[in-house]
Amino acid sequence: MNYNFKYLIWVATVFLAILCIYFLSSMDKNDRLSANTNTISFSGEGKITVKPDIGLVTASIVTEAKTSKEAQDSNSKKSSAVSDFLKKQGVAEKDIKTVGYNLNPQYDYSPLSSRRPGITGYQVRQSIEIKIRNLDKVSSILDGVVTAGANEVSQLTFAIDDMEKVRAEARERAIAEAKSKAKELRKQLGIELGKIVNFSESGDRQTMPMYTDMKYSAGGTAEAPSPSISTGENEIVVNVSLTYQIK
Repeated sequence: MNYNFKYLIWVATVFLAILCIYFLSSMDKNDRLSANTNTISFSGEGKITVKPDIGLVTASIVTEAKTSKEAQDSNSKKSSAVSDFLKKQGVAEKDIKTVGYNLNPQYDYSPLSSRRPGITGYQVRQSIEIKIRNLDKVSSILDGVVTAGANEVSQLTFAIDDMEKVRAEARERAIAEAKSKAKELRKQLGIELGKIVNFSESGDRQTMPMYTDMKYSAGGTAEAPSPSISTGENEIVVNVSLTYQIK
């Protein structure tokens, strides 16, 4: 009987200890929550409109032959001619980059044939991305790469080479706007702001002129007039949020 009584006291003591730890933990958590929620956030947006300083375009060289070696040799010859033309136009070697190379067999799918489709030859497609820094030469370069051996020229876009510099300026404007809002609202609400405890950035979007549907074919383009192309302007947008402590 005495043993059972001592055991019950021990169980009750342990239970009370657990309850105390639980309540103390809850109080500490609530205190931290109150401290963390005693803040206010302000947003800001920074916009920069600039003229693009580079053009990006993709040129594709497609060749076909009876054997894979002949198709590759022909493609390599035309690719070298395109590269040589670009260098003569002042395009640096670092601004000429192969972004795709495919070698595929060609099959005979004649509906009158009872045999399985057979290989009739091979096709090689090489795609080159060209960065044009002299925008005055865009039209002549588009014409010239086709004359040199490219079958297609597509996906022309105008962009900004040093995006980090422009993005930093847009971010600076966004932060200035957020701080201006904080200063104005502090007066209206009659509160004192402490230090900034959190910063977040989003957006960073860029709108640019794009000519994705523009294509040149190797057939007869030499007689066609050069296209009239406008570079337009690019808009870079950065959004920020500043969170202040409330004193």
